[in-house]
Amino acid sequence: MHTVIIAEKPSVARDIARVLNCKGKGDGFISGEGHVISWALGHLAGLAEPDDYDPSYKKWRMADLPIIPEEMKIKPLYGTGKQLKLLKKFMNDKETECVICATDSGREGELIFRYIYQWAACKKPVKRLWISSLTDTAIRNGLENMKDGCEYDNLFASARCRSEADWLVGLNTTRALTLRHKDLLPVGRVQTPTLAMLVDRQKEIDAFVSKEYWEVEAQFNGNKCLPFGEHTHDNNGKPFFTYTGLWFDPKAEENKHRLQEKEKAEAIAKKVKNQPGTVESVSTEEKRVPPPQLFDLTELQRECNRKLGFSAQKTLSVAQALYEKHKMITYPRTDSRYLSNDMVPKLHAVIQRQHEEPYKSFAAPFLSSDKLPITNRIVNDAKVSDHHAIIPTGSRKPISSLSPDERAVYDRILRNFIAAFYPAHVYDVTTVVTKIPVQSEEFLFESKGRTEKEAGWTALYAHEREKDPEPPLPPLTEGQAVTAEKTKVLNKKTAPPKPYTEATLLSAMENAGRFMEDESLKEAMKSSGLGTPATRAAIIEKLIASKYAERKKKSLFPTEKGMRLVGIVPTELRSPETTGKWERGLSRIAAGELEAGKFMESIKKYVHYLIESAK
Repeated sequence: MHTVIIAEKPSVARDIARVLNCKGKGDGFISGEGHVISWALGHLAGLAEPDDYDPSYKKWRMADLPIIPEEMKIKPLYGTGKQLKLLKKFMNDKETECVICATDSGREGELIFRYIYQWAACKKPVKRLWISSLTDTAIRNGLENMKDGCEYDNLFASARCRSEADWLVGLNTTRALTLRHKDLLPVGRVQTPTLAMLVDRQKEIDAFVSKEYWEVEAQFNGNKCLPFGEHTHDNNGKPFFTYTGLWFDPKAEENKHRLQEKEKAEAIAKKVKNQPGTVESVSTEEKRVPPPQLFDLTELQRECNRKLGFSAQKTLSVAQALYEKHKMITYPRTDSRYLSNDMVPKLHAVIQRQHEEPYKSFAAPFLSSDKLPITNRIVNDAKVSDHHAIIPTGSRKPISSLSPDERAVYDRILRNFIAAFYPAHVYDVTTVVTKIPVQSEEFLFESKGRTEKEAGWTALYAHEREKDPEPPLPPLTEGQAVTAEKTKVLNKKTAPPKPYTEATLLSAMENAGRFMEDESLKEAMKSSGLGTPATRAAIIEKLIASKYAERKKKSLFPTEKGMRLVGIVPTELRSPETTGKWERGLSRIAAGELEAGKFMESIKKYVHYLIESAK
């Protein structure tokens, strides 16, 4: 008798085989020690096409819509038949006593296995391998702590509902709109609202009318308070300190530095030039910036887009290689930025294994202590769902063995992990108000300066810190005499909204429910947004491949085709609220709070509504 283990990919199957000491290699499987280990290749089976139910559906006709099968069928996907038949043979073999689901630990991984199991008509008992890292230790621990497959039935029900709902809405609406407008118009539950975000931003940019405004800048000179007789000028005869300030209106609630008339700005600049004044006030506020939270996939993709110029898809591909091929990071397709309490004892070992510079030096402050400074920004069981945050595994594999892209992404993950344990970055912000009285008028100028007190976690990013936009101010005191030696008028214009980059679009997708009024929908979107961390990159790439959007340098723009589609689809399809309602329902199904049948009934009613709208 033997156990059949089904992984999602051949590379994962090889890792499991190594741990189980299985060395017998066959065509599409590995065997030994009472196990047969095989794999899917992503999705091997999926939902049948309309013409699989009725050949007449091959032709698109409005009269046939909506197409809603009584029971959704599963069929092999194109080109997967050989591997699928092999899995069916192993799963139903009389020598097989148990099947282990070792696909990725999440909703989509569960669906991949269950569709194979369903298509194969397998009745053997199922165990679930649920791991977040492909190190030997993690795999071994996972194999020792497997649960019965039935404990994940609700997760599968949620996954199946997502799959079937996407099929029903996407297929029917695409056919209806295409027939109605005589142009191929593919529609998707997540793709279309994402495209709508690009279109709405482009409309804001196109409608924007830039307005001129002016600011008045003054350079103040003054002397240090020195004992009588000491020099108060440098060797070039200049005063010991200078600083600049912007004129402001103390009565203005916003844009207090702006003047709408050039003449007024020029008049102020002329009046205060060379006039004496005094430091009206000096106030200093300490600012503390906590260390960054650990990465989930979306935040890693944003970081790599901002700092490395990588697309979301490229970051995901590189991270997947670091996870599967190199075993240097934990599972990357996660939506959590926290770790669970049971991981705390392992974290110190990851720090201690940093033997390459500069990471060895960064880790040095923690080596003399047995404990790391753990906070609830790092460890929080309540905020860990299927998988914890992305962290290094502590592998001793040389970083030099990685490709340049792999090194770049691994560097972001490793620095982020170490920085999470560092103290806050502390600095002072000093605000100075300078008053220049001219006859019966008083003109006020504001100056800001920043002084670093403790580098904290920013020490790990010193190599890429930009020049401080607010350099330190000289040591000024209230009542100190100064002179407005130079003045100038700055001509500026209001700027239009910026086009989306992949980093900002990922943020918008993740936070799509932020402005919803329905609190329960907002909560559902908070935990999922548009798409999932694992699918958002593919959605962006699909929009580009479909010619609905285009990438220009780092920015994303809708095409004319994309603008036209968004103008045609019903409001419900382009609104993230629709996705919010779905995700709320799917989350409740996964939690066992909602019956899958009730959810699908609501989807079928929605499809009928969309088709009637299109007709």
